[in-house]
Amino acid sequence: MTRWRALIVLGTAQFLMVLDTSVMNVSISQLVEDFDTEVTAIQAVITLYALVMAAFMIIGGRLGDIFGRRRLFLLGLVVYATGSALTAVAPTLWVLTLGWSVIEGLGAALVLPAMAALVAESYRGRDRAVAYGVIGGLAGAGIAVGPLLGGWVTTYLTWRLVFAGEVVVVIAVLCFHGAIKETPRAGPPPRLDGVGAALSAAGLALGVLGVLQSGTWGWVRPRNPPFTVLGFSPTLFVIAAGVVVLAVFLHWERRREARGAEPLVHLPLLRKSALRSGLMSLVSQNLILLGLFFTIPLYLQVVQGFDAFQTGLRLLPVSVTMLAASMCAARLGRVAGPRTVVRLALSTLAAAIVWLLATIDPVIDDAQFAGAMALLGVGMGLLASQLGNVVQSSVGEEERSEAGGLQFTAQNLGSALGTALIGSLLIGALAHTFTSQVEDHPALSEEARQQTGVALEAGITFVPTDQVRSAAERAGLPPSEVEAVTDSYASAQLDGLKAAILATGGITLVSFLVTPHLPTRRAGRPKRSDTGGTAGATGPAR
Repeated sequence: MTRWRALIVLGTAQFLMVLDTSVMNVSISQLVEDFDTEVTAIQAVITLYALVMAAFMIIGGRLGDIFGRRRLFLLGLVVYATGSALTAVAPTLWVLTLGWSVIEGLGAALVLPAMAALVAESYRGRDRAVAYGVIGGLAGAGIAVGPLLGGWVTTYLTWRLVFAGEVVVVIAVLCFHGAIKETPRAGPPPRLDGVGAALSAAGLALGVLGVLQSGTWGWVRPRNPPFTVLGFSPTLFVIAAGVVVLAVFLHWERRREARGAEPLVHLPLLRKSALRSGLMSLVSQNLILLGLFFTIPLYLQVVQGFDAFQTGLRLLPVSVTMLAASMCAARLGRVAGPRTVVRLALSTLAAAIVWLLATIDPVIDDAQFAGAMALLGVGMGLLASQLGNVVQSSVGEEERSEAGGLQFTAQNLGSALGTALIGSLLIGALAHTFTSQVEDHPALSEEARQQTGVALEAGITFVPTDQVRSAAERAGLPPSEVEAVTDSYASAQLDGLKAAILATGGITLVSFLVTPHLPTRRAGRPKRSDTGGTAGATGPAR
């Protein structure tokens, strides 16, 4: 049991990071009410949390190389607990953003790459495969427990208690920090590439910002932007600026390597096809998962009117089957190979999304919805069971911290894009459908259409239909037109939800394109890696 103490400490940190986001997702409606804001504002807070982690994850991995992974792990926990404490007492949305999105995000960016490297350093051979399986299982447990725990606490007490509890858990983990061991680094530590760090963070931030605001600004035609560019929406220009900054980052990194200076990212790492495919699959996995976990709670809470606990109960099937599948699929990966398991996972996800689309109705069919959620969890569990070890098994011992940074950057970039892109598509589809229905509705007068058009120009958000009905009544519309506007909005809500879920299905199908270079090795059949060694030199690629 002594040899697993380090894993208990490291795994608890992984559990906390996953629990955090799942609690937020089921508390969206309560957060909107508590801070007197809109769904799009909470969407921005959730996106910013993932973006901060994505932008600083590589930097966190490099700092672990410089100052020591154990030290960075413990420092990150202290930063994370500070953010949790501030979130627990946040009086305004801005304080919530600072505590959760920024400070907790920075703490996680220090903790997660160090955790991945410390697991690899603490265990070898079969023990390492078991350790990664446990870490993946704990991530699944966080997803399983988060919606139910967060929903119950939010409904019957307050969501703030979850973050206060995180502080207590972090203090307990710090009390057992002696279980974590680290081999002293031989030779001088590397230096941080400050320019590369700034360029990578800025490029990712601009790209995700453009995607996040697309629902408000519009993609090409301006909807409600703070400014326009040559008469067009600034969305594509902001995204393009992010791409340009990332291109400059790559050029800078190549120049540093050519001069013999230490880069932020060793770009030759990305020439390893298995690593590259693993990272792209991680982006897809989290884009799909977080996109759905943002959209589905809106359907349950805003359309169906369920509270946070009722929402958590209906998300329980996906959580349970994801945990079970991720724990059981490790053996399947050793028998069939990661590529086969990932393709099976994507096929399962596509089937689950088609089933889920059929359940999006004004009145929920709980049995059908639970079945779709359970199948979705199986697909996600199969996917999650393979990719972490594929990434870590693609690199050598000295590259583990950097690979951990890339791994969690990919995960959180996918999370940020999932919430931003799917959320913006949801709002965009809602606005387009509502506009069309109002214009074509025979029961609405020209005056009602004009008033609705003015409201749409000011911006549209995802709210309960009762709020739309109240707004129409305050505008002085007659009862028949109030009902017509309300019905049009309710129909547009369902169309927006279906468009968002359908988009995740499209991403699932596109994800098949990145699977050809995933490892195919089965148990007892080593495959040569890109660098000439065995792909499984660091343990079996589950």
